Amino acid sequence: MASSGSAIRKAIGRTLAPALLLRSANAFSAGMAPPAASPAATAGDPHVWLEDVLGEKPLAWVDEVNRKCIDYVGDPKATGTYRRIKSVLDSKDKIPHAFRIGNGDGSRYYNFWQDADHVQGIWRRTSLESYKTKEPEWTTVLDLDALPPPTTGTAKTWVWHGSTLLDEGPDKPADRALIRLSPGGSDADTCREFDLNEERFVDPVSEDGFALPDPAKTRISYRSRDEVLVGTDFGMDGSTLT
Repeated sequence: MASSGSAIRKAIGRTLAPALLLRSANAFSAGMAPPAASPAATAGDPHVWLEDVLGEKPLAWVDEVNRKCIDYVGDPKATGTYRRIKSVLDSKDKIPHAFRIGNGDGSRYYNFWQDADHVQGIWRRTSLESYKTKEPEWTTVLDLDALPPPTTGTAKTWVWHGSTLLDEGPDKPADRALIRLSPGGSDADTCREFDLNEERFVDPVSEDGFALPDPAKTRISYRSRDEVLVGTDFGMDGSTLT
């Protein structure tokens, strides 16, 4: 096992291969925030200040532009079209698309669901037999509305960005996943390892759970039970984009 915070980066031309990160109690809890953008990447760009998407100045600009749009076209929330679309999105009659995790008798069908009662959404599961019925019996695995709110900037809610499963082959149980959540719905997201059997996050300190707590435009996937591959723009200027 490599030491805390170990990473292997292999340069290929102008591209940096994904970092190989090993399970370690401190490697992920410390975060992986990339360095600030280089001056060369932002020189001459009059709109670079908008990159600070949660900054006071960009948010004030957004509020001003939104106000002008509403003054010009009206408040969309006051229209019948808005109310119809919202009623469809909040309807409990939507088809709950599901995907299977596991094989054989131990397999379960998972679905991410949002409605008026679950604004941020719930990740839930059911059996194939129940899924085939008119009203499946769902078990909530993860309730985003019950999570502590983000601590990033002005973000108040979580947005589901999906899950990545640990796949060790057809004869191995599917018991771990990497859950990606975005603070406020930005492109950047965080990641935490999730125990599918106990239906809880794996603690990054006491249990060596994988975690990327700092929001970033990152891709992460299991290489093995104790290794993940992480791809991101390490230099923040495109020269090391994986």
